[in-house]
Amino acid sequence: MAPFSRIILCFSLLVSSGCSTGVPRSLSGIDGSIRQAIYVSPTKKDSHQAYLSAWQRQGIGWHRLYYVSAVIGRNGLAPVGMKHEGDGKTPSGIYPLGPAFGYASSIDTHLQYRQAGDLDFWVDDAQSLQYNQWVNGTPDAKSFERMKRADNLYQYGIVIGYNMPRYRSDGALDAGHPIIPGAGSAIFMHVWRRYDAPTSGCVAVNQRNLRKILRWLDQQYQPVIILE
Repeated sequence: MAPFSRIILCFSLLVSSGCSTGVPRSLSGIDGSIRQAIYVSPTKKDSHQAYLSAWQRQGIGWHRLYYVSAVIGRNGLAPVGMKHEGDGKTPSGIYPLGPAFGYASSIDTHLQYRQAGDLDFWVDDAQSLQYNQWVNGTPDAKSFERMKRADNLYQYGIVIGYNMPRYRSDGALDAGHPIIPGAGSAIFMHVWRRYDAPTSGCVAVNQRNLRKILRWLDQQYQPVIILE
C-alpha cells in the first residue's frame, strides 16, 4: 500500500479532530523530517493520569488524529535530565519511537518489530554493561525484567528511545547520546493494567488504542513521543 493511502486509511480508523487547532507548541519546533508525533501530558501536576494525542504532519501544519486517556509513572513526570532509576517517574522530553515488540510472531504495524520470547530480558541494573538493553539469554546483571510477562502488559509495546544510543544518518553511533547508568531504563509504551493504575515510568493505554496506534505509526515518518 502506498504511504499516502496508508495515511488516508489511518484517518478512517482513528478518531479525527479534523483540524489543527490546539497544536502543542513543542510540535512546531521539531525537525521537518518528523511527520508523526505522539503527545503525552498529565492531567495535572504530578498526576499519573494523562492525555495522549496522535499527530500527523500535513504540509507545514500538524493535524490531530487521535485523543485518548493514558497513564504514566506513579510519581508523574521527571523534569528533563532529572529522571533516575526507580523513581517512579516518566522522563520529560522528546524521544524516538520504535521498535515495536510483542508476543506474536508479527503484528499490524509499520514500525520495525521484535518478538519477545521466554529468553528475552531488559536490564535495569545500573552497574551492568548491559544496562537499558534488550538481552536474549540470561543477562550479566543483578536486575532485569522479562519481555514476555505473565500479565500480558507487554503483549503489545513500543520502545521509547530514552537513555538509549542514537545513530546518525550515515549509520554511525552518535556520541552525544550515550546510555547513562542510573538515568532510567525500560521506558516503553505498553498495555495498561487498568485505567487508574500507574506505571513505574512507562506510558500505557488500553490494548485497543495501542493496537490502533501501532497500525498508524510508520518508521519512514520518523515518529517521536513528546512528554511534557
